[in-house]
Order: sequence, then structure tokens, then C-alpha cells
Amino acid sequence: MPNNPPGGLGHVPVAVYSCAPSSTALGESEERGRYYADARHWHVAGAWSDSDPALPLAERAGWQAVTAALSAGMIRGVVVSAAAHVASDAAQFAALGVLLRDRGGFLADASNGGTPARRTPGQDRRRRDLADAASGWFTQTEAPEEGTS
Repeated sequence: MPNNPPGGLGHVPVAVYSCAPSSTALGESEERGRYYADARHWHVAGAWSDSDPALPLAERAGWQAVTAALSAGMIRGVVVSAAAHVASDAAQFAALGVLLRDRGGFLADASNGGTPARRTPGQDRRRRDLADAASGWFTQTEAPEEGTS
């Protein structure tokens, strides 16, 4: 497995996997997976797909290539555009995630599009202030009121 440099974000190679019956759906799924990976600064080492969702996962050629890449250390994670591409329900998806984690990898579901959770403007400002304070960069935007100093 590739190592991350100390103190840095590092290089996280991932595979994008999709399974859909049409080439249009496969293209959209791959694009969504790549977008998700790019938003996290992960390097997409490869994209594999299968066109028959009725086949069991272990019998799909694309999935076999993904697991071979994981076993060889070429990738550290698998991004799917929807959990339904690899599992029939949430429990099966979670079990697959555990299996990949036991092999030294991870499984990511890009179905939410990578959109951040909704926050109020006050929450966003508080998070920004905390990040600035943690980095040693703090600007005081509000003048103190008279008589409070």
C-alpha cells in the first residue's frame, strides 16, 4: 500500500466502480464517482464497470479487477456512485465495507453527490473562526463595545 507523507494529505489512489445496464448510466455513474473523489483530493487510479446488475458481485469482471487492484496495493479505496451498484440493501453495503476494510481499503458511496450538510450562516462562521484560531490566524472583525474592555 502507498504511504502518506508525514504531516501531509498524501496520495490516496481509489477506483471508481459502477454497474448499470446502459452505457449512458455507466458514464454518469463514473462521472459522479470521479467528482466525489476529486472533491476529497483522491487520485482516481482507474474506473471499472459492469453492465449486468443481475450477476452476483463476485462474478462481475469489473469488480474482480477492482478487488485485484486493492489486493495488489494499487488502490486504497473504492468509490461507487450508489450503494445499489454493489449491494442490495444497507446491511449488505455495510458488510462489504467491513470486508474491504479488513483487506486494508475502504468503500465510499457517492450517491449524495458529496454535497455538504446544510448549515446556518452562524454555524459556517463559527467553523471558520475555529479553523482560523486553530491555524494561528485570527482576525477580529467586530470592534469591542465601549466599557467592556
